[in-house]
Amino acid sequence: MTREPEQRRADSIFALSSGAGRAAVAVVRISGPESGEALKKLLNGKDLPEARRASLRRLFDPESGGPLDRALLLWLPGPASFTGEDMAEIQLHGGRAVVDSLLNALGGIEGLRPAEPGEFTRRAFDAGRLDLTEVEGLADLINAETSAQHRQALRQMEGGLERRLRPWREQLTRQLAYLEAAIDFSEEELPDDLLANQEQEVAALAADLRDALAQSGKAQRLREGIQIAIVGPPNAGKSSILNKIAGRDAAIVSERAGTTRDVVEVHLSLGGLPVTLADTAGLREAEAEEIDPVEREGMRRSRERAATADLVLAVFEATHWPDPDKAALALLGSRGAILLNKADLLPEGASPRDPEGRPLLLISAKSGQGLAELEAWLREEVSGELGDVLEAPGFSRLRHSRALSEAADALERFPLVEEVALKAEELRLALRALGRVSGRVDVEDLLDVIFADFCIGK
Repeated sequence: MTREPEQRRADSIFALSSGAGRAAVAVVRISGPESGEALKKLLNGKDLPEARRASLRRLFDPESGGPLDRALLLWLPGPASFTGEDMAEIQLHGGRAVVDSLLNALGGIEGLRPAEPGEFTRRAFDAGRLDLTEVEGLADLINAETSAQHRQALRQMEGGLERRLRPWREQLTRQLAYLEAAIDFSEEELPDDLLANQEQEVAALAADLRDALAQSGKAQRLREGIQIAIVGPPNAGKSSILNKIAGRDAAIVSERAGTTRDVVEVHLSLGGLPVTLADTAGLREAEAEEIDPVEREGMRRSRERAATADLVLAVFEATHWPDPDKAALALLGSRGAILLNKADLLPEGASPRDPEGRPLLLISAKSGQGLAELEAWLREEVSGELGDVLEAPGFSRLRHSRALSEAADALERFPLVEEVALKAEELRLALRALGRVSGRVDVEDLLDVIFADFCIGK
């Protein structure tokens, strides 16, 4: 379905589509009704290249007539283009002066203006070339930092979520069309079993939506990264462990206890999976008057971060285990592991255990002992947290979850109302909620089903 904005933009836009700064090649895009004329002016009045075939041409400044560059041109007439409009792509040398000269020349052409942020993609959406989930997938693809995020974004950009939504919308549209037909064409000849199986089908659809909703949290964590909090008493080696896993000095390490007073975050790829490691302030059990206000605030933030983390690593000195200070252990729950750091100082053959059977790893941030095992354990745990969404498109944004929840709520109210008109309204609400995910919902779909399934007015 093509979406026309309230007032169709008549102007044409241009922008540098590749990264700013010096490069071997830069890409400049033009889109809109004046794209062809603008390209002709850059070609000094010569004919446009053959559509969708790369052509090496010399470009000129339309105002001065001076040469700009030799560039590779692609002429992409609409509607078979990214934006659905006439488009041109210019691949030129990436020197700053070269790019600036071309942009200045385009800015001097009547009917052209610099594009606003995201305007090419907005025009693609307005033209029906992309739906909302594909637009979001494109944004996520640009921002992906790990291979798993890359795969998720690519599946979404290529229509993976739309393919999941389509059968649900079609089923809802069909059921709603039947109810609308029963209301509006009550005197016509309709199938006897029109409403017989509706409640069963609607209940099955509601269950499907609830299943998708249950998986949406994992998809969101894949998009945003698994949160791992490192907690423990002061001077246990939390910052050293963070630096070892990150492969750089992200946190300050000092012999002085209590160096970390705030949360220090590091974003990294762990076996291709997105992870945010948070080094937190040291926790200790003490009387309130013994803790200064800054340390108290740091401890509060540590507890807050641990409470919202997907996994918690509780770090202690191996020679002090079992540590009598249980402040960090209270945050561990069942969502992490105990790390006994400075294991190189333990007597030979020592094998500490946790009385409660929680995962316990012996490591040494100084010698590197146990770090490979720690990273392997983290990869396994993170993979488990993400589950099936690593291989299937997931609803990765909060607005997706809210829409699915609204649709499921409406379907679950469906059997609780008796009047056909109210039943139809619940289906209509569910259909609108699903339509908001992709931006595709049309009353014409109802008419298509009504007139296709019933020979009304024959």
